[in-house]
Amino acid sequence: MAKIAVTPTIVAAEFMLFHKKVSCQKVITLATVSIGVAVATVTDLEFNFFGACVALAWIVPSAVNKILWSNLQQTGNWTALALMWKTTPVTIFFLLALMPLLDPPGLLLFNWNFRNSCAIVISALFGFLLQWSGALALGATSALSHVVLGQFKTIVIMLSGYLIFRSDPGVTSICGAVVALGGMSFYTYLGLKKEAAVASGKKPPSRSNSFLGKPAGDGGSSDYEDSV
Repeated sequence: MAKIAVTPTIVAAEFMLFHKKVSCQKVITLATVSIGVAVATVTDLEFNFFGACVALAWIVPSAVNKILWSNLQQTGNWTALALMWKTTPVTIFFLLALMPLLDPPGLLLFNWNFRNSCAIVISALFGFLLQWSGALALGATSALSHVVLGQFKTIVIMLSGYLIFRSDPGVTSICGAVVALGGMSFYTYLGLKKEAAVASGKKPPSRSNSFLGKPAGDGGSSDYEDSV
């Protein structure tokens, strides 16, 4: 439910930060997608006060993070790897600081055998690739499109479990998934239609090949557009 709430938060944050408006068609489409995902995935909802506080505290930073990552790449001429190079050390610092609270048994008490160590290294590698692909998607599309992509992943996982592993999510969940897929398809159609309407002679902002930082340039000459 918290991930679904990120969608309207992004719409509101983009309007307040960049005065960016979303068309009525996209608002209806995003609402349809959110309702479909909620019906498809939220089958057993339990309320926990502490969990609700954590979820609410996560929604706004997550939405703002997606918006800023997308804006910096599209108007600030940053590359995905350059942004990751600048932000990852800060993330690691806070993760290490919170580790005693999030993992009370402690780092030294873990069974660091070869199998467990390999599993952690492989998990870290896939985590890096996931972060990188998400940053590339934010630079190529928009924060809203990235959220819709994440919801599409959720629906694909659920339907794959039903079609391949014969899981039984229920008729209601399947209907919700179908509604969500229909909304995602129409959202993609609207994005492609808008992209086709934009003048093709306008050159996109040049991307830096630098791995370490921001390139030289004015960094703000292009419009911040929701291209997909």
